[in-house]
Amino acid sequence: MEHTHTAEGHEHAHDSSTKKIWRTFWILLGVTMVEVGLAFLHLETGVPNRVLLNAVFIGLTVVKAFYIVAEFMHLGSEIKNLIYTILLPLLFFVWFIIAFLYEGNSWKNLNKDLRPGTPVEAVKAAPAEGHGAHH
Repeated sequence: MEHTHTAEGHEHAHDSSTKKIWRTFWILLGVTMVEVGLAFLHLETGVPNRVLLNAVFIGLTVVKAFYIVAEFMHLGSEIKNLIYTILLPLLFFVWFIIAFLYEGNSWKNLNKDLRPGTPVEAVKAAPAEGHGAHH
């Protein structure tokens, strides 16, 4: 049995690929415009909860990153095991960064309280950071 390529079949594949690229462009542009709009809104109004705004920025950036990986690296159509092979180590790496930042901050605070020359009474009397006087 003979398999022949026709110009019509090639044109259809090219047309489908072009539509997919434009769809990806518009989605990524939309998410980027939301990010830029939020940044300008923050500059104009001074959003009081900066941590929440940063979390939204990080979330939108992760959405863009996963979409780019799914579309341009073709992982959106791959088997789940391959996707998990990439996603699980990425999640562990993010957890690793958060854990080390938290640990480093606690060491910084501990070092601040135990500086040479700090009276023992001041260390005992100072409430732990983040805890109220309910203890």
